[in-house]
Amino acid sequence: MRIEVAGENALIIYFGEQTDPRVSAQVQQAVTILETELDGLLIDMVPSYASLLVIYDMLACDHLEVRSRIRKVLNQLEDATSSEGKIVTLPAYYSTESGPDLADLAKRAELSIEEVIQLHSEMEYRVYAIGFAPGFAYLGEVDARIAAPRLSTPRMKVPRGAIAIADRQTAVYPAVSPGGWNLIGLCPTRMFDPAAEPTMPVQVGDRIKFNPITKDEFLALGGELGEVQ
Repeated sequence: MRIEVAGENALIIYFGEQTDPRVSAQVQQAVTILETELDGLLIDMVPSYASLLVIYDMLACDHLEVRSRIRKVLNQLEDATSSEGKIVTLPAYYSTESGPDLADLAKRAELSIEEVIQLHSEMEYRVYAIGFAPGFAYLGEVDARIAAPRLSTPRMKVPRGAIAIADRQTAVYPAVSPGGWNLIGLCPTRMFDPAAEPTMPVQVGDRIKFNPITKDEFLALGGELGEVQ
């Protein structure tokens, strides 16, 4: 682990060079402990796959004090066992109607559409990072048989709730946006709602399961068949 300066009031902690559940667990443990250790000094923390950005109040402390407190926390993590976040189940309407890339992905993988759906929904995914847009959770890892490269030409419009795959990652688009991931279905759950508490149903360290549902169930849960461009 190493700590580097990331701005006049920010430090970034690197927990490792590769993404794995152990490193992700350490990142999440650090977030939990630093919230207490830096109480009153902390402005924000941004966890990622194998790093954590710590933004602090430069009027209340300096780099040396924050670095010292962070180092103290990291020493506590050295022998920590991996902790697991909560399990969150997300409903998923898989179909060629809701997932315009599902058939092509299945063909490329030499699998049936039903097999792709089974492989995607039977895995348990870890939330490694949240970024790109509020509520966009990077989940990993999908079964290697259904891993797929990003589209050569990104779409101008991907609907809210689109379930997608890029390489060994999967995600749910929290809002209408451009995107270059392979779309295989739709999720009716809002991944970001500024009026809700909490604003996101998942956080880094949580584990995600997708539960296949029918079109009628998807619509009954408030899902919308958004336009893809």
